[in-house]
Amino acid sequence: MKILGIDTTTKLLSLGIYDDGKVYEYTLEVGRRLSSLLSVTIKRALDTLGWRVEDIDYFSCGLGPGSFTGIRVGLATIKAMSWAVKSPVIGISTLDILASDVRVTDASIVPIIDAKRNLFYCSVYENKNGHLKRIKPYMLLNEEELFRKIKGDAVLLGDAIGLYREKILMNIKRATILERDYWYPKAHNIIMLALERLKDNKFKHSFDIKPIYLYPKECQIKQRQK
Repeated sequence: MKILGIDTTTKLLSLGIYDDGKVYEYTLEVGRRLSSLLSVTIKRALDTLGWRVEDIDYFSCGLGPGSFTGIRVGLATIKAMSWAVKSPVIGISTLDILASDVRVTDASIVPIIDAKRNLFYCSVYENKNGHLKRIKPYMLLNEEELFRKIKGDAVLLGDAIGLYREKILMNIKRATILERDYWYPKAHNIIMLALERLKDNKFKHSFDIKPIYLYPKECQIKQRQK
């Protein structure tokens, strides 16, 4: 079985490939160059393995929340490839991908992504016998709401740490802050979650996959009035 997975919701492009038990991963800081680098990077990775797009059995993609442009570019690319070769897509929340990097802890796991405007994308997870369970919805919160939501021991990770570390430590007394290596989605976690979802037949047709936007009003295209 062959799987191609990507996450493009942060400043990093995370690309993972699964080939019958072997996992390959590649990470590239793309910033504003995602549109020009994504397809080229995917092609180079496939060429290195001697694959064609037609060889891929499943595609997987980070759905957000995160960069609006990054979500659109990544999802559009995966949908196009999936539709072209009629292979299903496994959509995964970027918050799930981040949280899956922390598997051994009794504390709550709280990924926090910078949503700009002094807001956070976040959720809360618990470790249940080695399996991650989400116990809160995907949320868009301001600082006060975030500090009020997190109770007890909590492990925090994600790119918002770089901006809000001191405030988090001041307001969440039992917080453990993870370092930069835990701030962005990792490609091997995209593959791992995709494999878990495949066991439960959680995959969809390419155009049934929807992004996770938590700024709904900002993302609507209003009909032009006549």
